[in-house]
Amino acid sequence: MKSMVRTVQSKSNTLWGRIWYNRQIYALILPALVWVIMFSYIPMAGLQLAFKQFNARLGIWGSPWNGLTNYSYLVRDPQFWRAMVNTITISLQRICFQFPVPVILALLINELSFKKYKKILQTIFTFPNFLSWIVISAIMFNLLQSAGLINLIIRQVGGDPIPFLTSNNLIRPMLFITDNWKSAGWSAIIYLASISGIDQEQYESAVIDGANRFQRMLHITVPGIRETIIIMFILGIGGIMNAGFDQIFNLGNSLVLSKIDILDWYIYRRTFETSTDFGFSTAISLMKGFLNFAFLLTANQVTKYVTKSGLFM
Repeated sequence: MKSMVRTVQSKSNTLWGRIWYNRQIYALILPALVWVIMFSYIPMAGLQLAFKQFNARLGIWGSPWNGLTNYSYLVRDPQFWRAMVNTITISLQRICFQFPVPVILALLINELSFKKYKKILQTIFTFPNFLSWIVISAIMFNLLQSAGLINLIIRQVGGDPIPFLTSNNLIRPMLFITDNWKSAGWSAIIYLASISGIDQEQYESAVIDGANRFQRMLHITVPGIRETIIIMFILGIGGIMNAGFDQIFNLGNSLVLSKIDILDWYIYRRTFETSTDFGFSTAISLMKGFLNFAFLLTANQVTKYVTKSGLFM
């Protein structure tokens, strides 16, 4: 009997033995694993186009290699450098003006005393996230364009219309405001979930010690969600080369192109509006992926050095 037990234990110590022992759990994750492999890993074979001159007749595998020619064209294009600067600038501004908003919103919602009112507000703030940018852009155009509702009210009170969506000085603030309106409530859910995991005895002890509501929020709630804030910040830095194409594509126009021309919009124009060159577009996309990965690792190392916490070791 002891020898049989030792045999079973030795088999379960191997990789395939552990997989077989936990086969029911692996069966549950198998559909998700297949989905990730099919739609995230297999398409990566197409990245070879970054080093090829794409020919539709020959296909991805038959197109001739051209080395770093796509990248040599890229660095000589002034529109690329403008898009690169705009992408980094807009992303950093989003972190400054948008990242704190869900945190503050979650803290304020958590301080509400009436649970029913809290749920109503959560629903109201979350709902815009389920609207596409096509719908939101239509709403914003009706409100903010020169003949829109807001400018109509301004004219009625004797003021001059404000070019909200056609001014180089106003277009970026409008991006941040509209994105906060759309996504802040949804992002706040993550912080509310983290707040719900804080030990309530800490609050009870603070009340006994005479701490007011603001002090409890500052010294208990905020430190309690510190790890979540750090992780979300690192992920935000890791996506710095993605400056919000859906929003900019739907709200942008040629009058403000110099201020909001980001890499994704540059890729779109080079792929679908000018000469179709999938190799050139893939080269930019591959470069974006490497830069995002580098920003992610850098942000993780900096936060680990400053706060002793990070996304991974």
